[in-house]
Amino acid sequence: MTKKWIAAEPTLVLVAHGTRNPRGVEMIAALAEAVSARVGTTRVAFVDVLGPSPAEVLRELSGPAVVVPAFLASGYHVHTDVPREVIASQHPATTVTRALGPDPVFARVMVERLARAGWTSGDAIVFAAAGSSDERALLENRRAAAMLADLTGSRVGIGYAATARPSVPDAVDALRRDGHERVFIASYLLARGLFHTRLADAGSDGVAEPIGLHPDVVDLVAARFRDGAHAVAEHAHSARQ
Repeated sequence: MTKKWIAAEPTLVLVAHGTRNPRGVEMIAALAEAVSARVGTTRVAFVDVLGPSPAEVLRELSGPAVVVPAFLASGYHVHTDVPREVIASQHPATTVTRALGPDPVFARVMVERLARAGWTSGDAIVFAAAGSSDERALLENRRAAAMLADLTGSRVGIGYAATARPSVPDAVDALRRDGHERVFIASYLLARGLFHTRLADAGSDGVAEPIGLHPDVVDLVAARFRDGAHAVAEHAHSARQ
């Protein structure tokens, strides 16, 4: 690795899924802008639906990079797509952090979103995630749902908008059958898109907004970047010795 690469400050590459919903794209762009005010240059890449891809962004960089997967669970995109893109880029100095979730930050934000949707203490909650065929991601979703249950003290069921079971409507129905008169959906999604749109027809008493742009989420992304930047610095120190 050249001295130029060792000395340069790393660039944050925020990697999201991608959506055709303009509001979802705008949210990711706004998140990147907010994070850049904390940590410096931030670029956005997508693993599906949209471009640029992580490999394309990494090829454009002339210094080290810290890739932060903006995913709430580590499924196929985190375990397969992101590493493949990094390898394809042939970028010589890339550090990939762990995904954003699960993290207690999201439980706190979800409670705020639920309250705005009309949820009150004692109302049952369906924790609505995108879903995955990767058991590791489903396990992380269960951990995140447990964080929400611990914070609210409410009954929390899990439902998936795609891929896994039970579906969100089935999870709502199950809570109704168990005697819960009021059931609200907590959207465990970063931004509006196809999956969040489906939640409106799930039969609940209210649907919380997606996690979206929140100061605590900005702080979390910045913290992930700093962890990655520390790893870059350690690697650079080793390279100089």
